[in-house]
Amino acid sequence: QVQLVESGGGLVQPGGSLRLSCAASGFSLDYSVIGWFRQAPGKEREGVSCINTNADSSRYADSVKGRFTISKDKAKNTVHLQMNSLKPEDTAVYYCARSSGQQCPRLHEGFFNSWGQGTQVTVSS
Repeated sequence: QVQLVESGGGLVQPGGSLRLSCAASGFSLDYSVIGWFRQAPGKEREGVSCINTNADSSRYADSVKGRFTISKDKAKNTVHLQMNSLKPEDTAVYYCARSSGQQCPRLHEGFFNSWGQGTQVTVSS
């Protein structure tokens, strides 16, 4: 059974850091593209980042470039999203999702299928 479980969310002050994790089970990340999305209250879900099967290519939304870093830990079958210099506008529920293929598609939820349950990130003083 394909399953994705996010963790690592929480409350952090502006300028702080968090590392989100997406633990996969039922399939290998060696053959999967994984993306991170977020949804703030009253807003549509937006793509944040994506990493390809070989973990040698990634994609970021303009709003997080230079602040967020996505990585794969293949030994633990887990994808991480390191978030630095957090801003209040980063507050949202963060989801990871799986996409077919080998390379990152456009960061739109329509290109991703299996989804985790989400983890809340709140950036506030």
